[in-house]
Amino acid sequence: MSEMLDIAATGDIEEGGMKGFSVKGGEILLAGVGGEYYAVDNTCPHMKGRLSDGTLEGYTVTCPRHGSQFDVRNGQVVRWLKGSGLVSGLAKAIKPSRPIKAYKVEVVDDRIRVEI
Repeated sequence: MSEMLDIAATGDIEEGGMKGFSVKGGEILLAGVGGEYYAVDNTCPHMKGRLSDGTLEGYTVTCPRHGSQFDVRNGQVVRWLKGSGLVSGLAKAIKPSRPIKAYKVEVVDDRIRVEI
């Protein structure tokens, strides 16, 4: 059963910014883009990099470890691992791309709530 949890205040997330939060034993990344808030898993499925330690450009968050990129609106893979060539191709074959979980977000007054 899911529930809406109060995670942060709207003032905690700047426009074009992101921040990681510990929630019920997991990590959630909150991002603010275009006046909206988005929540996805904060852990990259490749090698468990913390996405909140990466960069956010538009709707795309980039993992700081190997450059995998995900869309914060839906968790879909934008790019799986950075680079090309034999080593990158082998890594992609061994560990195929996987999206990250996206969560429903609502704003009530100035509070950001995430459905967990």
